[in-house]
Amino acid sequence: MKIDILTLFPEMFDGFLNTSIIKRAIDANIVEIHLHNFREYTLDKHLHVDDTPYGGGAGMLLSVQPVIDCLKAIKQADSHVILMSPQGPRYTQKKASALTRFDHLILICGHYEGFDERIRTYCDEEISIGDYVLTGGELASQIICDSVIRLLDGTIREISHQEDSYSSGLLEYPQYTRPYEYDHLVVPEVLISGHHEKIRKWRLEKSIEKTYHVRPDLLEVYPLTDEMKQILDKIKKEDHRK
Repeated sequence: MKIDILTLFPEMFDGFLNTSIIKRAIDANIVEIHLHNFREYTLDKHLHVDDTPYGGGAGMLLSVQPVIDCLKAIKQADSHVILMSPQGPRYTQKKASALTRFDHLILICGHYEGFDERIRTYCDEEISIGDYVLTGGELASQIICDSVIRLLDGTIREISHQEDSYSSGLLEYPQYTRPYEYDHLVVPEVLISGHHEKIRKWRLEKSIEKTYHVRPDLLEVYPLTDEMKQILDKIKKEDHRK
């Protein structure tokens, strides 16, 4: 996969591109990431990339010319262009998985008060990472890159992300490693029993329990099996007794 990122602050990506799984994926040629400072494309003699909004209003808007001229210089027939925007649909694990199907992603990072509405015309979609506003789209684009790259073949073991929270539609069950006891806190006995079916059932129950208590909205749309329905009924009855 190839990812191009349009940003006014390429230095914000130095640590992101040179550490951990992202660096390993780049070194293994699983993904290539290129940064483009669209200030280099402005026609303004003072290198401005923003201007005051028509009709008045607070703040400055990103101008359409430098952003789109930069985009046109790198866009290809198979490119999928994404605008980082708090007005876009909220990002999900399902969307991360869908983005892995593209060979070329282009991410546009906004800044200042907003951007010229005409920029939207050149984008395939907008994505928001949450119901809040950042000073720019750089952090949001890093989140998109991280969540997509880790799903690409060869980045990490497939089983590792198949069991992630949200990958199955439910939150992930609790996990433990050595030591068995720390500060009087011990690992649940079932996990050291060696009984695979009991472990499976325990993990399923804990996954449903966590989802019910933290993100009950996920259960409203999840296709529960008969086994899951029985577990959920049990959890609700236990909560009612408390």
